[in-house]
Amino acid sequence: MTTEEKITQLRFELREHNQNYYVLDNPTISDYDFDIKLKELQALEKAHPEYNDPNSPTIRVGGAITKNFDTVAHTYRMYSLENSYSKEDLEDWEKRIEKQVDGTVEFTCELKYDGASISLTYENGKLLRAVTRGDGFQGDDVTANIRTIKSVPLQLKGDYPPLFDIRGEIVLPFEGFNKMNEERIEAGEEPYRNPRNTASGSLKLQDSGEVAKRPLECLLYSITGDRLPLNTQFENLEKARQWGFKVPEAAIVAKSLDEVLEFVNYWDVHRHELPYETDGVVVKVNNLQQQEELGYTAKAPRWAMAYKFKAEQVSTVLREITYQVGRTGAITPVANLEPVELAGTIVKRASLHNADQIAKLDIRERDTVFVEKGGEIIPKIMGVDLAQRPADSKPTQYRTSCPECDTELVRQEGEAQHYCPNVDGCPPQIIGRIQHYISRKAMDIEGLGGETVALLVTNGLIINYADLYDLTVGQLIPLERMAEKSAENLVLGVEASKQIPFERVLFALGIRYVGETVAKKLAKHYKSIDAIAAASEEDLITVDEIGDRIAQSVVAFFASEENRAIINRLKEYGVQLEISAEKLASQTDKLKGSTFVVSGVFTKVSRTELKKLIEDNGGKVSSSISAKTGYVVAGDNMGPSKRTKAEGLDVPIISEDDFLEMISES
Repeated sequence: MTTEEKITQLRFELREHNQNYYVLDNPTISDYDFDIKLKELQALEKAHPEYNDPNSPTIRVGGAITKNFDTVAHTYRMYSLENSYSKEDLEDWEKRIEKQVDGTVEFTCELKYDGASISLTYENGKLLRAVTRGDGFQGDDVTANIRTIKSVPLQLKGDYPPLFDIRGEIVLPFEGFNKMNEERIEAGEEPYRNPRNTASGSLKLQDSGEVAKRPLECLLYSITGDRLPLNTQFENLEKARQWGFKVPEAAIVAKSLDEVLEFVNYWDVHRHELPYETDGVVVKVNNLQQQEELGYTAKAPRWAMAYKFKAEQVSTVLREITYQVGRTGAITPVANLEPVELAGTIVKRASLHNADQIAKLDIRERDTVFVEKGGEIIPKIMGVDLAQRPADSKPTQYRTSCPECDTELVRQEGEAQHYCPNVDGCPPQIIGRIQHYISRKAMDIEGLGGETVALLVTNGLIINYADLYDLTVGQLIPLERMAEKSAENLVLGVEASKQIPFERVLFALGIRYVGETVAKKLAKHYKSIDAIAAASEEDLITVDEIGDRIAQSVVAFFASEENRAIINRLKEYGVQLEISAEKLASQTDKLKGSTFVVSGVFTKVSRTELKKLIEDNGGKVSSSISAKTGYVVAGDNMGPSKRTKAEGLDVPIISEDDFLEMISES
């Protein structure tokens, strides 16, 4: 046997033993024998670097040092999930689904593990990349750390597709978490608070050798890609197991909501027997074609719902109510609490939302309050223990002036929150607008974080986001904790932001009510900042999904002389304030005024590509057929009820080829 053959054989054997031990929980070799084989392979690889393989089992021990994690765009967005807390929530969701899809709807039920989300990309059966969820659009490349997790296969087996992504959770089992804490306590160190946060923090450790020491596991649940040979979510799970992934066995196909609730009720009791943290059940439409028909909202898939287990609740004393000022001037009252442990973390603060919420619950300082997490990130106060209210308690008087600049607060009709109107002189608003401008979903300026923005404002170097483009290395170096290299990276990051596309720049400007989706709609419709600035309220509300409130906000933003001056400065600096010529060339108005419903399976382009072609050519995509529908683009297996409805409304039904010919006509 040649050296290369010996290395290949050892790699194959070690992969099989890894799979048996960490994925199947069925070891077929002793730890000692495994270590002997591993050391033999390490020695051979060291002596023969020409046979290097980034997916070798020896990589599991770690050793790579990552100073900065690269930001990587997800090929397929990682969406959030809508939450439900009752049978009624699920019934409403089922009714919405049945209105939009044909045929019987079945569901898969899977446990919702509480860990750190991860997306793994495999090419030709080998792990290519591992990226954190981030903001759903892009995340951090943590491939070196993920390679050390033994339940993540580095080489797949079986009939896997040539390229796909698979999503899952990085979790820390209770047993391993407790052992880590025992070791920390013995060493005189502070114990970790909970498994989830520890798992999440592990992914960003700079030394992959340290990650390798932690007993992390990766539980997979969703395969994503183009033209995958799969028909149902349950088949997804079974195939992933066959290819070598660790997929939890606790999953079923439910033929009705009653079966879904049986699964929920069983695991609400028995989840405490599991080796991992769980906080609910994820219910998905099982049929993948039906999933495509249902599509997505701006934030979540319409075909999935997270049913949350009953929230943990504790009581504690509300010490003081303070008030925070957001970048838009919105005032948020905050309850400062006696520290209390809740769902594995120490809670010291909870949002009180607004004056109406305080009045509704009659919340007062020194009250004993009930605090709940309910699966949400920010704890909330659910009620007051009136039996323990102090005798001299007085009702809360909501603050009337800004806590930062002392300007009198205003509350517009129909608004829940109070606002500080001192837009240009209130420090948190100034800092908040610039922090929003540089954020990842907006300009994503490398080397510039929220704390540095506050430092720049405090030191008088900037008062708005246009000032960022005047900064020099010489101005930055004297600042606290600002080395020459950091200053250079910041200036380079600001310069690079000039290449950010127009729709993200528009979002970055921080116009009230103009989020990512609205910014894209406005950018696509008007093509440039000048056209948006010149638009009237009447003109703006003709744009898809733009209502009166958004239109009024946009007009008010551009009516400000200071805002117009800032926009002009951004133009001079070379920031992208119109759609690029390249992007314009790919867009037309051929389908303007027409609404399309896409149904069925397509052969020449994917459903996602087809929807993009409709939008790029000025058309609108809808999920349901109505009298306003212009065309139904029908692929194979189009639902019979959709066809019947289209025919009943005399809506033209066209094929994939008909559509492609429609947009190719000059």
